[in-house]
Amino acid sequence: MRNSTPESSTKAIVWGVEASPFLLKLESILRYHERPFKRLPGQGSWTENLRIAFRLEKAKRQRRVERYPKIDPDLDEYPSVPFFSPDGQSFHYDSSALARRLDDESNSDQAPLFPVEPRLGFLAQLIDEAFDEYGLYMVHHLRWVGSASDTAMGEYTAKEMSRLVTPAIAPLIRTNLPRRQVRRCPYLFSVAPKGYRAPVEAARVPPSRTGFPPTHDLLFESWHAYLDAMEHLLERQPYILGDRFSIADASAYGQLSMNLIDPSAARTLRQRAPQTYAWLVEIRDRKTPRPGGALYLSQAIAPLLSIIMQTFTPLMKQNEAAWIEAISQGEQLFNEAAFDQNRSLYTGQLLGHPFRSVIKTFQVRVWRDLCESWHQLPEAEANALRETLPGHALFDQD
Repeated sequence: MRNSTPESSTKAIVWGVEASPFLLKLESILRYHERPFKRLPGQGSWTENLRIAFRLEKAKRQRRVERYPKIDPDLDEYPSVPFFSPDGQSFHYDSSALARRLDDESNSDQAPLFPVEPRLGFLAQLIDEAFDEYGLYMVHHLRWVGSASDTAMGEYTAKEMSRLVTPAIAPLIRTNLPRRQVRRCPYLFSVAPKGYRAPVEAARVPPSRTGFPPTHDLLFESWHAYLDAMEHLLERQPYILGDRFSIADASAYGQLSMNLIDPSAARTLRQRAPQTYAWLVEIRDRKTPRPGGALYLSQAIAPLLSIIMQTFTPLMKQNEAAWIEAISQGEQLFNEAAFDQNRSLYTGQLLGHPFRSVIKTFQVRVWRDLCESWHQLPEAEANALRETLPGHALFDQD
């Protein structure tokens, strides 16, 4: 029987906007666990939105927004969105952590999003984090570079925020938010070649950055490789880890489906990976996830694991190494604040392409949590994965 505590019977609040892949992921997690929710500000009244926004901002200022099971104050950073509130009073963040919390709190027969079997549990965590961290770079790039001339993100967000701000502010959001997101492209790994041009207003031309190698080719190449791997997989089985939905599917869905509202990117996605496109649409349209079903490790997942181990894992390893070096020299400023001041920068290489980035402490936590999970695997399970994961030595080194 499903948990019937007061909290589970209350319609929870998801605070965020359609443009966020993490909101899309979180909503798929809540639907899987059959938790009723309401998305604010898009589905709220002006009064309700103002009340929740005030409570959320106060909780953030007082550092009371929680991350399950606990926050690392030295590494964690609050996101812009989404946030989750089970009761309109307390607030939580991080979609993967919330999935673990819902798994742990569930009293139903619904299988957990994080598989219990050690080998599959590790792979689910790996795929989840890969899409969250590296997948974000790809889909943000596809929005502001691949769909630069026709993305509807500004209109979507202005419409949702119009239920929170005054009528005069909404048009400014429609215009200024896309400009801000384009300016943030280099922080999110998307650096244009010097002199790059696009058929959009100057303020929305994806920027280059002095001293940073261009990464457009790297991100397009990566996106195509991830799509090809997903297509190969979904042509052979209904979900990433077998016959039922898991946290790996939630994360892949959240990131890749972000581009469904971007016409050019969506068109390319549909042409290159029609099965993946149909899979994303099915989840988006709230079709009931296939109940039950076994999880298993098949050969169909090999291309996906291969590209993850060529992109996500070396990036996390390089980021952590740069962080260790920086703190040894007394650096204390990281993430976007450091990027804006040209501090805590490091150079690296992925898929044969050079890059320059800022150290991100939340990615240090992601990598360390993943390595801890690897080292906690029973030896037989770890050995079996060593035969499956190219580049597994990155985990063994920690």
